[in-house]
Formats: sequence, structure tokens, C-alpha cells
Amino acid sequence: MFGNIFKKEETVEETPNQWIKCPKCTSLMYYKEVEAKQNVCPKCNHHFRISAEKRIVCIVDEDSFVEYDHTLAPVDPLKFTDKKSYKKRIEEAKAKTGKTSSVMSGACTIGGHEIEIVVFDFSFMGGSLGSVEGEKIVRSITRAIEKECGFIIVSASGGARMQESTYSLLQMSKTSAALNRLHHKGLPFISILTDPTMGGVSASFAMLGDIIMAEPGALIGFAGQRVIKQTVGVDLPEGFQRSEFLLEHGLIDMIVDRREMRETLTGLFKLFKKDKKVVIEEVPEVVSEKSLEEAPEEAPEVVQEELKA
Repeated sequence: MFGNIFKKEETVEETPNQWIKCPKCTSLMYYKEVEAKQNVCPKCNHHFRISAEKRIVCIVDEDSFVEYDHTLAPVDPLKFTDKKSYKKRIEEAKAKTGKTSSVMSGACTIGGHEIEIVVFDFSFMGGSLGSVEGEKIVRSITRAIEKECGFIIVSASGGARMQESTYSLLQMSKTSAALNRLHHKGLPFISILTDPTMGGVSASFAMLGDIIMAEPGALIGFAGQRVIKQTVGVDLPEGFQRSEFLLEHGLIDMIVDRREMRETLTGLFKLFKKDKKVVIEEVPEVVSEKSLEEAPEEAPEVVQEELKA
């Protein structure tokens, strides 16, 4: 009898929750209603954190994504142990997510444009940046250079992975150097910042994009608010690490709703196309008083006024 009772309780626990509570407006919603809007709250526009797979579906053209380097897996060169060993943490993260890394990288098309893309998944060890993640990013940049196509990184990370110590910190310079090669080839890099983008990721490639865009309300920064307050010893502005504050102060270029991301990226890559030619008429560098005197009398009054101004 007791066995049947316990079995019944176990079944109830395994039943998936059909309702989602928004952390921002506290509204209780049916999960399919939220999923239908790409995991954006229909009441307050809060952007929920999503997996790398769902992110890719939101951004790329249907069935166009091909994953590369999925067999790369981290090792434990330092035999690092805190409350648990690094090896144990990797095993737990793999069992939880089915992944061996916090990033997915591959080729795709967006609006018909060929793109190399790297997407972070926060569910794997907080989206931390380790040696495998750095290697995947560099390999993806190399493929973009070979194909002469655009490159995207979607960041969602707590920063460099502490269990790899200096190995993880070296990925900041390694990825930045690779992006410099991409820049000298004249190829576009668009950085998309999602909630959260912190630590060594925000201090390196996340802020090196030709275009830096962010989702609404995304937490973006280097150190946490408590650490900054203790260091500087003053009260900090409300929401100073949110994407809206960063846009207002010129640290990012635009805030884009998740549901409009693919359309926005398509428009940007049209502008970045190498074969797109823009013809600009020659304009005199200096308008002197003599040139004003020589202006034809029959010129429209508007032109005369503009020349005088």
C-alpha cells in the first residue's frame, strides 16, 4: 500500500508545470501562451531566458542551421575542486542539458544571408566562458573569414569559468584577436547581448561588435552591483546595468525585441553586403565667400539660404 502511495506522489512530481509566473509583473500565464510569443511575457514584455536551441529558432531561417564542433568537450587540467570537483560539475551540466559546452556554433542563413553564429546557453554552468567555448568562437570566426560572410555572437553568460583559472581568462584575448582578423577583412560582426551578459564575456568580445544590440531589460556589466557599490562607496543609479540605461549612455547601439530580431538582422546584413554600392555626389569641402558671390542668381532662395548658413 505504501509503495503505491509513493509511486503516486512520484508521478505527480514528474508532471510538468503548465503555468508560468512572470518574475517582473508576477502574472500567472499558461506556458503555451508565452511560448507562442517566443517566451516574451504578453503582459509586460519581460524577456524570459531561453535555451540556445530556442534562440537559434528565433533568429535563423527555418531549417538552415548546421552545427559544428559539437564534439568538443572540456577537460580538467588543474584538477580543480571547490565544493565539488570540476569534473563532477561538467558531468552534472551534461546530464542536465545534454550538452558538453555552454555554446552552440554553426552556419545558417538569416534573411537569405549566409552567416556564422555562436549562441551561449546559460543553463550550462551559467554560460561560462572556458577553453572549449573560446575555441568554438575562434573556429566560427575562421569559417566566417573563409566564406567571407557575417558573424554573430549571442551572449548569455556569467563570465569566465573560474574552474579553468588562467585558461579561461586567455579566451578573452584569444577571441578578441580573432575578431580583429575579421575586422581587417571588412566582414561584419554583430554582438547580441541577452540576460545576463557579465564578467569576462562583457569585457571582451561582447562589446567589440560593429553593431551591439541587446534585448529589453537585459542585465549587462562586468562586476555585480554589490561589489561595485562596496568598491566605489556610493549609491548607484537605478537599473544602471540594464540595457535601457546602457543605450541611454551610448554603450550599446540598439535595443531589439526578440520577436523582431530576425527582421532587424536581415536589414543590417543588407547594409553590410560587400557588393552594395553607394554613390555619393561630390560636395565642395569649403564654401568660401567668393563661391557665395559666384552663385547663380537664378538659384532657388532655399539654396541661397543654405549656402549663407
